[in-house]
Amino acid sequence: MEPTSPTPPASGFIYLKFEDPIRDLEGKIAQLRTLEGEDAVSIEDEIRKLEQKAHAALVSTYAKLTPWDKTLVARHPDRPHCLDYVDQLIEDFTPLAGDRYFAEDQAIMGGLGRFRGQSVMVIGHEKGSDTEGRIRHNFGMAMPEGYRKAVRLMELAERFSIPVITLVDTAGAYPGISAEERGQAEAIARSTDCCLKISVPLVSVVIGEGGSGGAIAIATANRILMLEHSIYTVASPEAAASILWRDSAKAIDAATNMKITAQDLLELGIIDTIIEEPVGGAHRDAVQVIANTGDEIEAALAEFSDMRAENIRAQRHDRFLAIGRNL
Repeated sequence: MEPTSPTPPASGFIYLKFEDPIRDLEGKIAQLRTLEGEDAVSIEDEIRKLEQKAHAALVSTYAKLTPWDKTLVARHPDRPHCLDYVDQLIEDFTPLAGDRYFAEDQAIMGGLGRFRGQSVMVIGHEKGSDTEGRIRHNFGMAMPEGYRKAVRLMELAERFSIPVITLVDTAGAYPGISAEERGQAEAIARSTDCCLKISVPLVSVVIGEGGSGGAIAIATANRILMLEHSIYTVASPEAAASILWRDSAKAIDAATNMKITAQDLLELGIIDTIIEEPVGGAHRDAVQVIANTGDEIEAALAEFSDMRAENIRAQRHDRFLAIGRNL
């Protein structure tokens, strides 16, 4: 998937710490492109050489990412979020709001639409793409009403025999006092139970962070897909470090030892498919990675198109019961 003519990102692009050498090269390319319009002497050859060097550095860097590096990529603020996937993949999307008990929680978005000609129910964590959006969506950390909304939508999909697609991207369920007062643990447990109970196909994609019970509450699926540089973990590396060593500064050690990457989880049988990302991560080419994701979702749903309802449910149960048995 290597581009033949790499183009430096637009101004304002956010580089991660390990991308400093790439940032320097792409910064020089941008400067030369500015001079190219003013100088009569062509510097296109020099630009081309720098582009090739920058692309080679990008390929080399992303070929050897550590689990902590992947954590940073999964959290990149410009990484495509749930609503970006909905905008590109889902036609005639009709959002459905509220849990019918307490309130609407915009950390979890959901609704009906058509995916490549097929009616689907889409449910996903939305982190928000700017300051206002992140506050409105609570950075993708759902309250109990978010998970109760997810249950309502999954049960609605079950009633009309509509497949469910879930898009996972959360650091975890909201840990505040108000959430605990309204039954956070119970809401997560009921959402997980609903995932196991429904008899329509359920395909889940970890598009960024898959954090703790906040993720598995909508990801107990027939097929779990995961983007190449996303993470899926029982607790964030910082939280795990605080628990194990009482020092959140050891988050890098925690990430390294927790087996949180897509590659580790595929080997362990936790996930089913790794979706390739463009070189440099999903945030460098959102259109391409969303298209790749759509292809994998379509293939996963096709596996269950002729399967009886009870067999779909049984496959999901067996899939999770089998985890860890052969390790």
